[in-house]
Amino acid sequence: MVFIIGVAITCLVPFLYMIALSLSSNNAIISQKVSLWPVEFTLETYKTILSDVSMIYTLGYTIVLTIFYTIFCMFLTICAAYPLTKKRLKGRSFVLTVLVITMYFSGGLIPSYILVKNLDLMNTMWSLILPGAMSVFNMIILKTFFASLPESLEESASIDGCNELGILLRIVLPLSMPSIATLSLFYAVDRWNGFQDALFYITDKNLYPMQLKLYQIITANQQLDTQQGEGSVGAFIVPESLKAASVMFATVPILVVYPKLQKYFVEGVMTGAIKG
Repeated sequence: MVFIIGVAITCLVPFLYMIALSLSSNNAIISQKVSLWPVEFTLETYKTILSDVSMIYTLGYTIVLTIFYTIFCMFLTICAAYPLTKKRLKGRSFVLTVLVITMYFSGGLIPSYILVKNLDLMNTMWSLILPGAMSVFNMIILKTFFASLPESLEESASIDGCNELGILLRIVLPLSMPSIATLSLFYAVDRWNGFQDALFYITDKNLYPMQLKLYQIITANQQLDTQQGEGSVGAFIVPESLKAASVMFATVPILVVYPKLQKYFVEGVMTGAIKG
């Protein structure tokens, strides 16, 4: 219990500090008066972020991108995991071995960039979807969960005339909702927090995901450091406050979704990792 409380405090304190920074005045931050509670409460940093009319568009675009990415990734993960649970599948061990190898070895950053460029995926949504379309780790978790389901259920459905697709849609998937919800959350968080791939593949501002958009805002405000040194601090927002508000702006949507899936989280991970 003490360990759990310690971990909770370790995770909560930095979060509270970021909230306090984002809601504190410039003078309080510069004077290092901010700890876990806002000092000289202000919403100027959030007004700065939301004053950019393109921010709302970026938020909506990122939400759509994340939803589509999650659905597409789960579709591929299910299509890979379910057949690999069947012992009658020829070449099953070979396919699984090849997939596992990709968990430890990859072509690297430069070959990945060249591949995306040669496929004409630069400045498209697909450049943020296809390169990471399926996690082998997630696939193995889902495969293990599928394998843990009683074979008698599938045999009964097969006797009643249900084909493989029907068994998957009517029996396997409904029983696998804890794992599916958990892995969907993994994919959604991964895409929502994605930054590096967008930095490499996207130059069109209309296709910036949220993390890259916030990065551009913070970069544009780095000049405030120079203005601080000239003594004109009061009229500006210091980058620390802007960074904190940006983190909160990008974190809140995931925090809203997480409680809805949290009840599946532990059950899905533990079942997919242990049973089999």
